[in-house]
Amino acid sequence: MKRVAILVETTRSYTRDLLAGVSRYLKQYGSWSTFLELRAFESSPPPWLRTWDGDGILTRTHSPEMAKAIAAVGVPTIELRSTNYNRGMPFAGMDNAIIGQMVAEHFLDRGYRRFAVYALDTESFFRERVRNFVTRVEQAGKNCTLLLARSEASPQDWEAHQAELMNWLISLEKPVGIFGANDQLAVRLLDACRRAAIPVPDQVAVVGCENEETLCEFASPTLTSVKFDGLTVGYRAAEMLDQLMRGEEVDRSPVLIPPKGIEVRASSDEFVIEDPIVLRAVHLIRERAFTGISVGEICRLVGVSRSTLERRMKSNLQRGTKEELLQVQFREVNRLLQNSDLTIEVIAEETGFTHPHYLQTTYRERFGMTPGAYRNQSRSRISTRSGS
Repeated sequence: MKRVAILVETTRSYTRDLLAGVSRYLKQYGSWSTFLELRAFESSPPPWLRTWDGDGILTRTHSPEMAKAIAAVGVPTIELRSTNYNRGMPFAGMDNAIIGQMVAEHFLDRGYRRFAVYALDTESFFRERVRNFVTRVEQAGKNCTLLLARSEASPQDWEAHQAELMNWLISLEKPVGIFGANDQLAVRLLDACRRAAIPVPDQVAVVGCENEETLCEFASPTLTSVKFDGLTVGYRAAEMLDQLMRGEEVDRSPVLIPPKGIEVRASSDEFVIEDPIVLRAVHLIRERAFTGISVGEICRLVGVSRSTLERRMKSNLQRGTKEELLQVQFREVNRLLQNSDLTIEVIAEETGFTHPHYLQTTYRERFGMTPGAYRNQSRSRISTRSGS
């Protein structure tokens, strides 16, 4: 029986999902003798690791010292946090490029035209999230304001930084959508808004990243956040380690898993659309896009002609009614193509397309490839990006 050390913190929702993914793999393909203990993020490697005669390691490495200790063991290892320390080791983690883009589109879809980021510069994956958020915002012809977070060593530091954050928030033109590079920063934003009497989400909408349920549900208002897919990351990591321990080769390109979506809570659950007709139409599209609702039905339900709704939609959203409907449908199509093995026929039914052939035709027109080609591309994408 293979002996595996799992050096993964157990204090976060995401890392517990990682462990559940490892467990799922083992239930399907056989057991290991595992070392696993309750760990915090900065816990040191166990002292016995120096003389351990094991077979493999799953790790989330947080320091050069930890990386050195793990490398000295000399057994197959999969890194689950960052490629910064264990360069050259196989890596499995979240696709941070998609994360930034996803948050930007969340705000754009809700009508926001002003954007900001509360950022961290301590890890490459934080920088990548922010960079791709800003890139997507700029592609939409908008600008983005950025504030770098600073660490605190004392209560006085915390108060000083919250005061700085309040002044920054007060200075921003509103309404504004702000991306916190992780949930902890996003909770700080909500605290600063509350202190400064800035309504959320009416004037400031906030989205975090990782969907750490303890933080998101504790926050007031509750925090919208990007949902990580720790289950899949853990499963793929266990699969790769099993291959290495059997003496097989694995692809050294990072295995990057797309996020599961955005868990919308009160901090961003609002649309910034002044036209009540357009606002009603957008709500209908969000609620019924996957039921096969047509533009004609939307017009009937909001009580205006097709030409009137088209003109008002383009004035407020820079796209027409049909385009808004297709955008919502195709986003779900792509999510299902990436994250499931459902057939095109089932996906068409699940997303409100009248026929699989219509889905395939419009998909090719929109993306320049078939849905099957997109699925293959998204799953075999070779990337040099680093994840968390």
